[in-house]
Amino acid sequence: MRPHFFISLLCLVLGCFPVKNDEHSHVLDGKWTPVKQEIGGRQLPAAVFQLQELIINDSTYEMRAESVDKGVLMYKNGKMDIYGREGVNMGKHFTAIYELDDDRLTICYNLQGDYYPAAFETASAPMHFLSVFQRIHGN
Repeated sequence: MRPHFFISLLCLVLGCFPVKNDEHSHVLDGKWTPVKQEIGGRQLPAAVFQLQELIINDSTYEMRAESVDKGVLMYKNGKMDIYGREGVNMGKHFTAIYELDDDRLTICYNLQGDYYPAAFETASAPMHFLSVFQRIHGN
């Protein structure tokens, strides 16, 4: 086989090429701030997430919280695959479902990453994490 085939294959495996989401992928682009979070059926106090910010730019994300987490985000038809590339989630894969309603984005994550959550609830699944985000305008 030719060397450029191996280089292309290596780049594909390592994420050198941008990941394309569906044709409506840019609808999630922007800055988002959490307005509600829960895990295992328990709502977290606002003080836990009030300084967090999620930034989505097509196929990449950056989550600013106690530290910065960056990675690749693929989403289509209400499902997400999140691949941590930098920060505390480096090397991890999370699956999630999402729903966009105007400027409100609801994401239910499966922190084990082995299947997509069936609903936007966490009470029956201790490894599910729900976050409701509001889009930040003007920044």
